[in-house]
Amino acid sequence: MATELHETIFMAKQERHKNLFLNYKNLNIFPVELLKDEGLQFLERLYMKRNSLTTLPDNLAQKLPNLIELYLHSNNIVIIPEAIGNLARLQSLDLSNNALQLLCPEIGRLRSLRHLRLSNNHLKCLPPEIGDLQELETLDVSMNQLMSLPDRLHRCLSLQNLTVDHNLLSLVPRQMCWLHRLNQLSMAANRLTFLPLDLGRSRELQFVFVDNNVDLKGLPSYLYNKVIGCSGCGMSSNVLEGDLGEVLSEALVGLPAEVKAVGSEKDNVVPLEELAMRALHRIYHNCPTDLNLLPPITLPKSLLDLLQFPLGHCHRCSQAMFTIIYPKLFPLRDTALAGVHRRSTVSFVAYCCSSHCLRSFNLQG
Repeated sequence: MATELHETIFMAKQERHKNLFLNYKNLNIFPVELLKDEGLQFLERLYMKRNSLTTLPDNLAQKLPNLIELYLHSNNIVIIPEAIGNLARLQSLDLSNNALQLLCPEIGRLRSLRHLRLSNNHLKCLPPEIGDLQELETLDVSMNQLMSLPDRLHRCLSLQNLTVDHNLLSLVPRQMCWLHRLNQLSMAANRLTFLPLDLGRSRELQFVFVDNNVDLKGLPSYLYNKVIGCSGCGMSSNVLEGDLGEVLSEALVGLPAEVKAVGSEKDNVVPLEELAMRALHRIYHNCPTDLNLLPPITLPKSLLDLLQFPLGHCHRCSQAMFTIIYPKLFPLRDTALAGVHRRSTVSFVAYCCSSHCLRSFNLQG
């Protein structure tokens, strides 16, 4: 096996191969032949799936500077070196099925990275620097132990496919609704109790899978015309089917802390604080300058953050909302989708900005 490996690498060097396949080679360490002398300067794709590697060399970028794709699926890698950030041309990195417990911040220096696969590891968190990956299109972190997603994830402006199945997520940052290129979002088998008000508002987002989140009882009405998976959701509910008031209360469990009031059809006056926030938002939203560069105003940081990322937008008229919502319930069993999602007791919830929008909202347009 060692002789065969040596000959394979020798031939790749001599003939300046762009692709090198070292899958199923029983490798315990990274082959030194790849790192000798000038390395493989012409190599663009390295396949090392299903070996027994535990780490990567620090000089990987120095010896393989033109790597575009690196496949390390199904090894025993526990940690990747900080030098991984020096692979300036890397576009695809597959570290699925390893033993990663931590992802170094330097991953954010891979500015050309388009596909990052980290499924089936032992990750408990992701570094904020993930948000620096402006070219990232695919992120798969399923089957880990993540309890949250980075707030800066919304900076991955090219992200199209996000898979976070089988983790420990209880909430989703509302900033994720600003991923305007996101086409598919999968968060099945987590611990979700609530979804952001604006989830599904983007026309690009067409596929949303939240199956087997048993405590999730409400879906934003924006998702009604999307392809959704919600089998096994709402199954922990003990509320009687006919009691819409209690069903609505359960659907709102997990509301963001910023929500100070829940309005109804009888509330014809919007609170002053909410009106003030809406007025400020109109001023700031119409200003092309970064919020951080504008003259400071005497508001707590939490409310300043709300100016940039509102709780959501009215499902009837698109008015930004900050401290109050007017919810309207549409049990899935009463919609045209009832026959499709038989193993789900969730409801669609329309979040409106006033009692007027609440009364006039129609789920089916």
